[in-house]
Amino acid sequence: MDLRPTHQFDPWSPDAERFDSSGINFDDIDFNDPASIFKALGGGGPGALPMPQTQSPDSVRRTAKERRDSIFASYAKLHDILERHEDTIQKRWAKKKKAQRLQILLKAWPNMAPNHRPDFEAFLKESEQQRTMGTKYRDWFIWPYINQEDLSRPRLLPLLLNSRGRHHPCTFAGIDATNTKFAFVTKAAVPIFLNEYTMILNGVDEKHPDDYGKLLSWDEHPSNFELAMSQRQFLPGEGLLVLEVQDRLLSFLVKCCTEILHEIPQDQLLSSSYPVQPEPHMKEESETTGFDSLAVLAAEAPYRVPAKLDFGRIESLLGAQAAACEDHLWSLREDPNYFVDKALELQEHRPETLKDRWGKSYPVNDEVFWSRILSSLVNTAYMEVEVYNELHRQAKELQGLQERYAKAISVKDDLPKEYLKALLEFRFYLYQATKGVLGELKQTVMSSPPMRYLSFRAQGSLRDLNEVAVAFNPNHKMTPVEKRLVWLLRTLWEDGMDLFLASQPIIVDELERLLETEKEASRMISSYVAGLIGQLSIITQCMRQLDCYQPWARSFETLNFDHEDSIKAAFAETSKPWAAIVRATSEKQGRFYSLVRLGKPASKRFFYPVDKRRTKENVEALRSAEGNLDEFWKGVDRIMYKDANNLENTFVRRLLTQSRSLQRTSEWVEPSVPTADDKGAKPTVANMDDLIIPFSSFFFGLTAPNPEPTPSPKIKVKTRGTTNAPTELTATEQPPTPDLTEDKQPTFAVDARSIKVFRTLFYNPNITSSPGEIPWNDFLHAMTFTGFMAEKLYGSVWQFRPTNLDVERAIQFHEPHPKGKLTFMMARRIGRRLNRAYGWVGSMFVSEK
Repeated sequence: MDLRPTHQFDPWSPDAERFDSSGINFDDIDFNDPASIFKALGGGGPGALPMPQTQSPDSVRRTAKERRDSIFASYAKLHDILERHEDTIQKRWAKKKKAQRLQILLKAWPNMAPNHRPDFEAFLKESEQQRTMGTKYRDWFIWPYINQEDLSRPRLLPLLLNSRGRHHPCTFAGIDATNTKFAFVTKAAVPIFLNEYTMILNGVDEKHPDDYGKLLSWDEHPSNFELAMSQRQFLPGEGLLVLEVQDRLLSFLVKCCTEILHEIPQDQLLSSSYPVQPEPHMKEESETTGFDSLAVLAAEAPYRVPAKLDFGRIESLLGAQAAACEDHLWSLREDPNYFVDKALELQEHRPETLKDRWGKSYPVNDEVFWSRILSSLVNTAYMEVEVYNELHRQAKELQGLQERYAKAISVKDDLPKEYLKALLEFRFYLYQATKGVLGELKQTVMSSPPMRYLSFRAQGSLRDLNEVAVAFNPNHKMTPVEKRLVWLLRTLWEDGMDLFLASQPIIVDELERLLETEKEASRMISSYVAGLIGQLSIITQCMRQLDCYQPWARSFETLNFDHEDSIKAAFAETSKPWAAIVRATSEKQGRFYSLVRLGKPASKRFFYPVDKRRTKENVEALRSAEGNLDEFWKGVDRIMYKDANNLENTFVRRLLTQSRSLQRTSEWVEPSVPTADDKGAKPTVANMDDLIIPFSSFFFGLTAPNPEPTPSPKIKVKTRGTTNAPTELTATEQPPTPDLTEDKQPTFAVDARSIKVFRTLFYNPNITSSPGEIPWNDFLHAMTFTGFMAEKLYGSVWQFRPTNLDVERAIQFHEPHPKGKLTFMMARRIGRRLNRAYGWVGSMFVSEK
């Protein structure tokens, strides 16, 4: 499979030859003069790297000492103030109006940047040449989190005071360097140059403050060179910039404290009149709203103590996403309504639906068009199962390696080789996994119904989707919000230098922030695109977790060169079965033309009145739709068997060959009518319980691959009818049967608001009439009431993590967009997923007394 492009410079690549400078006369270079070296290599010229200022070791040591002494003086004062007054500061700040907060902020930091992420704003305002000549917005690039919009909020300044005032400055060295990376890569800041020295900032013992900012010569010990090259410590230019950042920041925070405590003379702030107090508790977002929010966590991250690598969270996110992908494939095979909804959703997001600049429709044959839709539907469903299960497998393996080497891991040493290799491989797979989502964004965003007015179809091909180009509508003048949204999305899907420079986590954070704060932007995102953003956020959150692994994370890009060949070889081997799936579903193969007749939603082929009370006519319609859906998937299975190597060594095959099952409607049985002897008795309702058939009647009975079979949860089984085995089963094979082991399910006593939700999720048409819609907030309430912690991820994704339940697996659901209410069909699908994951049924939920 083709790899996602990387924009990191590779000196061994063919493209590197264009940087060769064969015309350099090395005899003219004074290698004792760094300026001479940079000038000979083209530094300082148009489009080249700016010429750095050079300093002597003594000059760097003097500057480092001045800044270190100032940092520790401010840190000590801030720490002492917080020990005595933090509770007062928090309460006063919360009570102040925004204008009062801004007055304090601007007095402590004059000319503070007005808006969130001022470095992005400056990047868009200035050309590269202007930045190279000397940016007017250096402060905006160096301190991007110091801005009026963010700090004037109630929580962020108190968080920043607490983190910086109660933790040693070396705790923040890595993150402060990371925060200035955008300034470096955009040439807005140029560190000084001092060769053959390393500056110590990470892992400094508080008992030896003079080691902070200490300069070590490479001649003194070979390890000093390795510390700089591995980036566990800093080059002198980087180190001085980190010290500059911390010096001004801590001084600013002290000024903020004295302004907030303005009535106390400064010489009295630390007097015995104000004894040391216990550290006050600051409520987390979940304590206020009842759920966590990834957007809030991302917004608060620059103001908190740097997070630690949490493989438990990575495993939980990827495990829930892998399970969601499996459930998606399961629902596509089981539920005709779900299949039709997803097919039609893909249809309305295809570029072919756009009209050209003359208002003409795309000249595509209907069979060709629907073969594209159906092959894309299958390809995406299968590939998502593969990719997220592989990522989840690696995450679990890394979690085990981290535990095994826990005692051997030290910030002063390299990581164990096996552990490092696994980390770099996982990082590579995450990077490649992003390619699929970015590709879908590129194909679907501008042709999505809410954004079609911004674009038109530039050209088209009857056979090749890649030739369906989309262009922006020149007659529409974009609003500032439209420009911002399109720039962020385009930066993602183009996957070019802008994304490399800004970094994927930052762009994804900014996209979600825009969608959360601007209704105009939110209205431009369809539910399908919101789901893609949610997927992207999960991969990005895993990337962010790896970036937290300081000080080693700073060296991952460098260390990757040593392992790149073996990692790529392993990826090529792992992805061979994936490539077979892609080939089998490729439009060029033309295999899906024959399935259009079976899979195209037309002529009530998939009419599925599951929300209606069971009658003979409705049951026949249900059975007909289910049979038609089964025929389509049998056709898909035949293609995969022939053209995708029988799905050998895939997670999809493991899924299809496990003893999972599809629920199918049994034949109609006329209800019994009371006789004369049964006077007063009601007619007996026929047993309309569902039948059980294999997940894939084609693959059922084949040997499943070995990758870690996951046991299905025990299900509270109802008495079911029987059905004839599909033709693909042999006479000796039987359909899978659920685990009939007695499993005492818990009973949940829930409030009236929750009982209404669960009755809709587990709706029984034989008992109640068709229910209405469920507000999303009611669903959140019901899930948290039963013992889940809800977390809002990005896009439309919510993750529910069990806290007071006898289960471990988290589960993800998509919030309806833009309406915010679950239709009956959505609710029914959620109920099915809860049944598969936890064995939940409607009878488990009763009204609390």
